[in-house]
Amino acid sequence: MPRSIARSLGELLLGATLVLFLGAALVLSLASSAFAQTPSKSLATVEEQRANTPPPPLTAPTGKVPVNPERGMKPGQAQSTATGPTSVPGWNQPPAAWNPPSELPQYASLPGRETNILIQLTGREWRAFHNGPLTQYGGWIIALVFGAIMTFYLVKGPIRLHGQPTGRTIERFNGVERASHWTLAICFVTLALSGTAILWGKYLILPWLGHGGYSWLITAAKTLHNFVGPLFIVSLAVAFLLFVKDNFWRSYDFKWLLTLGGMFGKGGEVPSGRFNGGEKAWFWGGLAMLGAIVSVTGLVLDFPNWNQGREIMQLANSIHAIAAILFIAASFGHIYIGTLGMEGAYQAMRHGHVDEEWAREHHSLWYQEVKPSKT
Repeated sequence: MPRSIARSLGELLLGATLVLFLGAALVLSLASSAFAQTPSKSLATVEEQRANTPPPPLTAPTGKVPVNPERGMKPGQAQSTATGPTSVPGWNQPPAAWNPPSELPQYASLPGRETNILIQLTGREWRAFHNGPLTQYGGWIIALVFGAIMTFYLVKGPIRLHGQPTGRTIERFNGVERASHWTLAICFVTLALSGTAILWGKYLILPWLGHGGYSWLITAAKTLHNFVGPLFIVSLAVAFLLFVKDNFWRSYDFKWLLTLGGMFGKGGEVPSGRFNGGEKAWFWGGLAMLGAIVSVTGLVLDFPNWNQGREIMQLANSIHAIAAILFIAASFGHIYIGTLGMEGAYQAMRHGHVDEEWAREHHSLWYQEVKPSKT
């Protein structure tokens, strides 16, 4: 670059810098003169006024607050004149009836379903049902069924074989059936435990775990519930397809149900096929019907981005909880028979084979079918 051009650029930059500096000095000078012309108070006067000014009352941030005697408001007194701390429990409880216009759809610039609805009537109804009858009666159902099964076990004990094992085994469940069953069982137990924590956790867990631990536990339970749910649906469908062929009703199944397999009445255990009347009732009532209900409602709750409204979500939540409670209560009987209640039942699903005597006593009709192909 020629020296003359470089010198010209340097002079230009220096001139621009001086102009900016002078302009800033002129602005500060004008501001100082204007401030000097306005009347001012001494610092001591300002501090004295601040000390003599009472602090504002701690009322609700805006608008009117609900009637609350603990906040020093008498019946009939204007709500806007209520004073006192807002930390008193119940100060922000909603009134029994909202102003009707506040429940109507309003204008909203945000896109999406129900973004223009400030207050939803059915939300209070759902909350009252969820925190009242649902948790109370649902808890009693779970507790009573569990207590009845444990009492039955203590009185009657497990169902044992009458004859001596032969040592010869018959395949009852193949590898695919066992894998499907245990996948479904693990998903079910995981969802049952996490769902129980979500529904009753604030009554059973929060008092002894504290808010910090309870918050961590419920967050983990909710995440686990949301992600295991779809896997449960897939495993439920697979199990249905694998076992449906042996769960169609036969006439002898109703006789089995009337006597609970011979536990009540004379004549010993009622003959049955591969699955008896109790197992078929669990298959159709529990796995098929209740499983389908919790699956559909669970998908509605798991994917709110399907644009369903709040009322649909609340209805799905209530139906999901009711079906899940009944599902858990019914599963106690299935789990009991498969573990403590019947000798050899757990080994059948774990190893896939049962003793020939076990098959003859508990599923005599099925035993007659598979006896020629015993291994």
